[in-house]
Amino acid sequence: MDLIDSVNRKLAALEQGSLIRRRRIADTRCTPLQVVDGRAMLAFCSNDYLGLAAHPRVVEALRAGAQLYGAGSGASHLISGHSRAHAILEERLAEFAAPHIEDARALYFSTGYMANLAVLTALGQDADAMIFSEALNHASLIDGARLARAGVTVYPHGDVAALDALLAASGAPVKIVATDSVFSMDGILAPLPQLLALCERHGAWLVVDDAHGFGVLGAQGRGALEHFGLRSPNLVYVGTLGKAAGVGGAFIAAHASVIELMIQRARPYIYTTAAPPALAHALLTSLDIITSDEGAGLRSHLAVLIAQLDAELKLTRWQRPVSATPIQPILIGANEEALRVAAALHARGLWVPAIRPPTVPQGTARLRVTLSAAHTHDEVAQLANALNELEAM
Repeated sequence: MDLIDSVNRKLAALEQGSLIRRRRIADTRCTPLQVVDGRAMLAFCSNDYLGLAAHPRVVEALRAGAQLYGAGSGASHLISGHSRAHAILEERLAEFAAPHIEDARALYFSTGYMANLAVLTALGQDADAMIFSEALNHASLIDGARLARAGVTVYPHGDVAALDALLAASGAPVKIVATDSVFSMDGILAPLPQLLALCERHGAWLVVDDAHGFGVLGAQGRGALEHFGLRSPNLVYVGTLGKAAGVGGAFIAAHASVIELMIQRARPYIYTTAAPPALAHALLTSLDIITSDEGAGLRSHLAVLIAQLDAELKLTRWQRPVSATPIQPILIGANEEALRVAAALHARGLWVPAIRPPTVPQGTARLRVTLSAAHTHDEVAQLANALNELEAM
């Protein structure tokens, strides 16, 4: 029992620091109005930014994909699990990246976490390489850097000058700059044009994790590269397909030679069973919607909701970083108060998560409000009114 006691002591320490995380069970599909643990709730916590997770066309495409390809893939991509659906999806995703990356090719992964592990371990496979990682990067980029044989240097958040100095001082033959495009706990965009200019000047790769930009940013929803109008052979782009695209998985888009290296050397790709082909088939419909007039309308409505929340929140004590993305954090500070406010919202039927360390720095516990094009104006007003009232208490 000594082993169990040691585990229980660790759990007690988390409880004492208000750091225990608990799961809720959603009984219904991913929409703003859900039944959660048997209770009707209005959710502001999903990354389903365009409301495609329950879109009738996407749901029907998933059903049709299962009829065509069955429930599973049966093996890894390099054995027998690479289906026609996967191949067609990768061709479509390469077309998405083509305006931004010369000779673009794409590779589909089961999750965004796996894609980030793959790209950094494959590019950083040599001990004399160096990865320059943004201080607020997602855990998957951090872990990918740790697993790579390359050295790792963390540069200060958004500090282009500091990164320039680090790149200039490095004698590494392979340099890799890795950054989120939209920082998932702040909703703030990375200075990608300046970062790309540095990478081109210093001969470095720029790995962009666009988990929260793909589908949302850009005139056609192609993500951060379209938003900033970037094009370069130095770009390695990671897009997530389980958020705005509404289904699951992720992809890496880069020059064809880089993708071939991933296929040959990226362990998270080689040694895992391929995602069900039905998911890839459904994602083709998601891409159709994202790039259509309907997708443009969803992004327009989402922008209006973001502006509405900005106008209707009247916070004086809590801080709210300015964000033009669906991620609208409200910084509260102490873990205990963040949990208290989240519980008070829950009592009102509003599902907003409290985010605490180690996900965010100590002393910056927050509510992570996320908006979706599936929300209505009345629902956003309900949230704003509740937050204004709770802050005043």
